[in-house]
Amino acid sequence: MSLGIKLRVWGDYACFTRPEMKVERVSYDVMTPSAARGILEAIYWKPSISWSIDRIHVMKPVLFDNVRRNEVESKIPVKGSTGVSAAMKDGKAQLRLFIEDNRQQRAAMVLRDVEYIIEAHFEYISQEDCNDGKHLDIFNRRAVKGQCFHRPYLGCREFAAFFESVTGEIPVSPLEGEKDLGWMLYDINYQEDMTPYFFRPVMKDGVIDCRSQKVVLS
Repeated sequence: MSLGIKLRVWGDYACFTRPEMKVERVSYDVMTPSAARGILEAIYWKPSISWSIDRIHVMKPVLFDNVRRNEVESKIPVKGSTGVSAAMKDGKAQLRLFIEDNRQQRAAMVLRDVEYIIEAHFEYISQEDCNDGKHLDIFNRRAVKGQCFHRPYLGCREFAAFFESVTGEIPVSPLEGEKDLGWMLYDINYQEDMTPYFFRPVMKDGVIDCRSQKVVLS
């Protein structure tokens, strides 16, 4: 039995942030495999399986837009009456952060009017609950009904993602030719001290093969 799924996702805006841009957010040209995995896990997550992205189909031209966004410049403090330590000790202290004192505006170069089709499969990471048909049926049923554990998003939580299951053949992308996308974040291995993995994909006629070799950049 094939363990693969096909999912169409789209939205008004997206921002798959480049890690080398430390202050102002700048998006990659296309969705990263880690962002695609996050969308699949938002729809169906189980501790016994792991989603692996095979291909990403870019179904609309790559369009950028400059926006200004309000962000919080600091985190909730560890110490103090409103900090994490106080809340852990008595269980009653409220964690607070005053937005008016921590708000700042930052520029962002985001993607506009995006649409992708994700091809992926799941692999077992434990010997429990190894039922291929069960996991496929649950995922497809949830995708058809629009069910999810939390709202999937396109890189940033404020950019909500709409999704639907794809049946039959995948439509042909309107994009033509080859484009080297440069080094791109593939995913982060949380089992190995949050090690980031990168790869260098080439988009061919709107299709990105995510199965190429991953490397660790120091």
